Amino acid sequence: MRKKKVVVGMSGGVDSSVAAWLLKEQGFDVIGVTMHIWQDKDNDAGQENGGCCGLSAVEDARRVAQMLDIPYYVMNFKAPFRENVIDYFAEEYLHGRTPNPCIACNRYVKWESLLKRSMEIGADYIATGHYARIQKLPNGRYSICRSVTDAKDQTYALYNLTQEQLSHTLMPVGGYTKEEIREIAGRIGLAIAAKPDSQEICFVPDGDYAAFIERYTGEKPLPGNFVTADGKILGRHAGITHYTIGQRRGLRLPMGRRVFVTGIRPETNEVVVGENAELFSDRLLAENLNFMSVQGITGDVRVTAKIRYNHKGAPATIRMAGNDRIACVFDEPQRAATPGQAVVFYEGENVLGGGTIL
Repeated sequence: MRKKKVVVGMSGGVDSSVAAWLLKEQGFDVIGVTMHIWQDKDNDAGQENGGCCGLSAVEDARRVAQMLDIPYYVMNFKAPFRENVIDYFAEEYLHGRTPNPCIACNRYVKWESLLKRSMEIGADYIATGHYARIQKLPNGRYSICRSVTDAKDQTYALYNLTQEQLSHTLMPVGGYTKEEIREIAGRIGLAIAAKPDSQEICFVPDGDYAAFIERYTGEKPLPGNFVTADGKILGRHAGITHYTIGQRRGLRLPMGRRVFVTGIRPETNEVVVGENAELFSDRLLAENLNFMSVQGITGDVRVTAKIRYNHKGAPATIRMAGNDRIACVFDEPQRAATPGQAVVFYEGENVLGGGTIL
């Protein structure tokens, strides 16, 4: 009987490395792949320590594959990464929204492009080192399920995967804590057992989004006015790409008290500033929906809703508000629901679906 073949996306980190080992132990025919996404060798994104897919990732992943005695390849995904991640990232900031490039990368590069290429070489599955689990539910649909460790749970960034993608995906580390994964890596002799997790967006390793967007697009951000919600001018800002909802640092406004970005108005090039209390709201709208554990919803549905990666989630009621729009009403006001970010809805441990906050 032929072994099931699985392509493991190897970032050179401990999680994907242990994922490859676990799958080999489970009897799969494992192939390691690192995705080459850098636009050119001089780009900021090509820095050696550029996160999950930097140049150092290739060398680390190749060494792990050698040690595990599995085939290893580097696949070129520069074009889909540029189109679906970097272009989208820049465009969203230029229009006053705050994007989540990791969600776009997961859907369109790590899954759509990698899965297509993997199927072409005869693979049955792709696998990653994400802290999440995949379940086939009694209704026949696949859903992402929370990992066993809330501290590392990555389900929020995976809500946008399709049923087809989930049916061909394995996530072997979702049943372990980070400490257990590091312990396994040390026990089997992986040199990267203590390698730190990447924190920044991989193609902006210095965290200066505005400077990156200016270099990438060639568009210099236009200064404009800081204003109050009712239009009173407070000072000048450096360009809307420098700001996001909830931001306090870097405003350089001599207000004599803490103030925060409460809104961005790209049509007038204004950044709205106000008190912390103005950031709280008990409702939001979202579009570009992806349903996961269900095909869709009718009427009111009770969920736990997360509005950012590190948000703990809050009880809410959701209902459809159009063909591709959903209204979410929280039991208690939540801080800084940010246009462009994802809202993800959970029913118990499973991801019901999510969308992009308007």
